[in-house]
Amino acid sequence: MSAKEMYDYLDVVTPNNNQTLAVSPQRVVVEEGFMNQTVNEGLDGSEEIITHSTSKIFYVTLQWPVISESDAGTIMQFYFDAAYGNGIAETFKWTHPSDGHTYVVRFTKSFRRTLKTASIFGIESVELKVLGKVADA
Repeated sequence: MSAKEMYDYLDVVTPNNNQTLAVSPQRVVVEEGFMNQTVNEGLDGSEEIITHSTSKIFYVTLQWPVISESDAGTIMQFYFDAAYGNGIAETFKWTHPSDGHTYVVRFTKSFRRTLKTASIFGIESVELKVLGKVADA
């Protein structure tokens, strides 16, 4: 069987902002995928699975335990600047460091970074929702 990646299950989409988050994470901690389905359990233990959509849903969690002030600022800019991520509102591009594909993503929660020394930061966890992929050139 061949290897499969998120890329194989996502549709091509266009991001709101044509910016690419180019600060490669030091760790991709989690790739979480699921389908929009619910399980209804009957009193007799029977189950009914309802598929609400055939779209696949993926999230990635990234870490930069030790990151320069400049790179931490770039990630902060992607979160807060309206021309980039605008918090959780806008989509942008991100290239996965392991599979090499470029995805369309958005932030899912608040931004948090820690100051380690005067110019060294840490970003312990950033979660991105993967909304689709960018077409291969």
